[in-house]
Amino acid sequence: MSKSITATVEELLAPVVEANDMELVDVEYIKEGGRWFLRLFIDKAEGINLDDCQLISNAVDPVLDAHDPINNAYTLEVSSPGIERPLKRLPDFERFNGQHISLSTFAPVKGQRRFNGLLKGVESEDVKLEVGGQDVLIPFEQVAKAKLVPEFDNSGG
Repeated sequence: MSKSITATVEELLAPVVEANDMELVDVEYIKEGGRWFLRLFIDKAEGINLDDCQLISNAVDPVLDAHDPINNAYTLEVSSPGIERPLKRLPDFERFNGQHISLSTFAPVKGQRRFNGLLKGVESEDVKLEVGGQDVLIPFEQVAKAKLVPEFDNSGG
């Protein structure tokens, strides 16, 4: 159920966030401590501050009220994706070229499912990583999860 809610919310709110010169990085709908939370993670080139979060919260509130994609009570939170920003779209892998990332795949690629390495951009529809001094091409459709990491062990796993 939460998958369809996050997809619906992302579709509804991405244009609102983009109209404010920011990017909707991720949407999370999760139950914690008996309460539901709808979390929006936003970003822009120069980074996000508290005023940006408040601006987006105020901008999306009427859209959520009008479309009512969530049947139960929830708390809306808007924040920066943080230092371990998720990489979800192919352009994210181009934008953060040269950064260290952690990536997991749906199925093994070259015998493994977890990679830590230096992002070297995109080739066709493949994410290019340098892992342990070797370049590895990972088909984008196989990427289950990827995020920036501040430091990593370059051994490959």
